[in-house]
Order: sequence, then C-alpha cells, then structure tokens
Amino acid sequence: MFARIALTAVCLALTAVPAAATGHSGRCAADRLHVPGAQRQLAACLDDLTTVGTAVTGHTVTADWAGLTSAGLPRPVAVPGVQLDGHFDDTSTGNTHHGWNSDAQFVLRMPERWNGGLVVTGAPGVRRQYANDRAIADHVLAAGYAFAATDKGNTGIGFHSDGRRPGDAVAEWNTRVTQLTIAAKSTVAQHYGRPPARTLMAGLSNGGYLVRWQLENRPGLYDGGVDWEGTLWTEEGPNMFTSLPAAIRHYPAYAAGDPAAHQAILDAGFAPGSEFLWPFHHQVYWDLTQRIYREEFDPAFDGDRQAGIPFCASGTPDCDADYDYAARPKSVHRAVERISLTGRIHKPLITLHGTLDALLPISRSSDVYAHLVTAQDRGALHRYYRIDGGTHVDGLYDVYPDRLRPLGPCFRTAFDALEGWLDGTPPTGTLMPISASTCGYSGK
Repeated sequence: MFARIALTAVCLALTAVPAAATGHSGRCAADRLHVPGAQRQLAACLDDLTTVGTAVTGHTVTADWAGLTSAGLPRPVAVPGVQLDGHFDDTSTGNTHHGWNSDAQFVLRMPERWNGGLVVTGAPGVRRQYANDRAIADHVLAAGYAFAATDKGNTGIGFHSDGRRPGDAVAEWNTRVTQLTIAAKSTVAQHYGRPPARTLMAGLSNGGYLVRWQLENRPGLYDGGVDWEGTLWTEEGPNMFTSLPAAIRHYPAYAAGDPAAHQAILDAGFAPGSEFLWPFHHQVYWDLTQRIYREEFDPAFDGDRQAGIPFCASGTPDCDADYDYAARPKSVHRAVERISLTGRIHKPLITLHGTLDALLPISRSSDVYAHLVTAQDRGALHRYYRIDGGTHVDGLYDVYPDRLRPLGPCFRTAFDALEGWLDGTPPTGTLMPISASTCGYSGK
C-alpha cells in the first residue's frame, strides 16, 4: 500500500487513455458545443459520468486520483450526460493526456438531470485535470451539478520550469481557474439554454488554495466554496518553507531516537500524535515538496541545479534541509507575496482540515487562515471544521483504519452544508470538529 500511495503522491509520468465517444441511450448534441478559447476539444455522450463509468470507457485516468480517497468512499449511481475534454492555448507541455502534450487541459461534465449549478475545481498537488474525479466530481455530479476541472496550466514535478520569473507557475494556476470558470459558464449555458444559477468552487490541498484565492480575488464568479485543507501561502509566513525544512533537517536524528529532534519537528508545527505518519512523509512528501516549490520561488538558492539535492544531509552545501526562508532575499519574499492569501473572502467559504495532517500541519495552515479571515472582519462568511484524526490524503486511512479518519465523507458533509447555507440556513459555529457520524461514515 505504501508503494502505491508513494507512486501516485509524487505524480511521476502517468499514462493517459485518450477519450473516445461511447454509446448513449438518449439524444446527445455534444458535438455542437464549443468551449470558448479551447484550442482542441473532444466531445462524448456517456451513460455514466462518474468514475464507475469513466474508468471503464477511458474518460478519466485512475492514476490521476489514486491514493487521494479511501477505498470505502461510497460511489454514486450512474449519471448520464456529456463530457468535454480540451485544452486552452499554452506553451508548457507537461500534460501528455490525449497525446496533446499541452498543459491547460480541462474536463467539463454536464449531467442530463441538471440542478442548475456548476462546480469548478483545480487539481491538487501537481496532478492533472482528472485528479478530483473520485474525491469531488462523483458527489457533485450525482447531486446534479455540472463539473469543470483544470490541470492549472502546469503539471508534474517539473512544474516550476514554467514561466519567466519566480512564482509565475503558481500565479498561472489562479489565471487558469478563472479562465475555466468563465468558459465553463458559457458552455453550460450553450448546453442547457440558460447560465448556471449557482457556481461553487471546491478543491483539496493546492486546490483548496485555489478556492481561497478565487473567493478573495474573483468573487463575482462564484457563490461560495469548500476548501479541503488548502495550502497556505503568506509572504511573512507561515508557509510550507517555514515548516518543511525543519522536518527534513531533524528527521534523521528523530528516527535515531533523539528527543531534541522530536521536539524540533513538533515545534515546526507538526501535531503530537502524527509521528506514525512521519516515516511515510519523510520518504514521499517532505523532501520532494520542499525542493520543487522552493525551486519555483527561489531558484537561485541552489545555483544551476534543478530543485536541489534529494535527501541531502544537513550541512551539505545548498541543501534544502537547511533552507531558511526568513533569511532569503526580498525578491524571494516578493515572489511569494504575489500569490499570497489575505483572508479577505467575499463569499461563503467552508474550510475543513485534518488534525493529523503531516504535510501541511493544521497549526501552521488552516488555523492561521481562519485567523486571517477573522482579522479581515470576514468571519461571518467562514466556517472552519477541524477533522479529528484526519490527514492529508485519505489513501493513508486504508493503511491505518484504526488511527485515522477519512476526510472524503467530511467533504461531502461540508459541501451539503454549503448548499444549505446558500439556501438560507448557515452552518452553526465557526470552529468545531466534525465527528464520524456527521461525516456520513467512519469506515471502521
């Protein structure tokens, strides 16, 4: 199981299955639709837009979403409708799906039985446009929403090579979400004869960051959003550069039994009780994440190297284990500031985050974002739920079912709560845990 999750977590080259039209029992006019700005698009009329059907017909790529959800996450009944795959104009070529060798790829799904809404997402991590199919699309499609997802404009562990200056690749993520939202609204209106009455954003990890950024900066496009453990970027910190280097630096000594090293990792924000997850995160997430994102914002740190020296020991020249964000030049901080969050949301937002997240520690990410929202006097628009026993990816729940709680069911609870909020019934409280019973199932 560790090997499977590790392989998907680092998002190495994934093999795509080109989309091909399949039979459909009803009338379908997908070929007449056009996504504004799309350089290419493929249309298909499908008997099932959920992963149950698309995994069989080749209209999703299971490797894109593998490891993000627990095996027991309930699957919906078949949802017939139209799927459009395509890409916008882009110069980067990390995404090889459909043989296009172009980033800025998207998928848009429109169910036959439409509830009048649209849900827009961006991929987590450095994954591609199908990454949210199991975690988000299945649920919202079954509820009658149209669903749109983007690869964010650059993909894979070399995403940082996109753009001309530090921070460009991440800045493009926000631009691509805005672009897709506008195009998806137009296409939905073409298909159904009227624009969506409600447009929501949802996303996990980097996708959660995108939800926050859009509701802060492009609120006119949306009615609300659900942020599933979004990445926090702030210029002064905290951000991942203020927690990951300490974990990388002190882990070898911790593993050897040094109590001081253990305390140093806790002091960096990692939760007591999450130690059983540290070996996996040391092997898979911490080192790689630090290096590729540091390369995006601070390429000069390691000279001409591309994303540093994997698993280098502290004291090695140009080693990311010794990275000191606070001491880096102002230009690095300005690059982070360009894409930073402020907490100034303009539409209802629900945030959920696991208390045992061992990649983005809750005390240095969503706890802080909740305070930013309050400081901006936007607390009435925010509900924050700390999920006891949740961690960053639900695939780890299948390894530790007695020690973790899956967040997938909690996302579904939060999404339904957002719908109720927009219908006039705000969720109670601003800071509270979600229990297994209110998340729909415990998996135990």
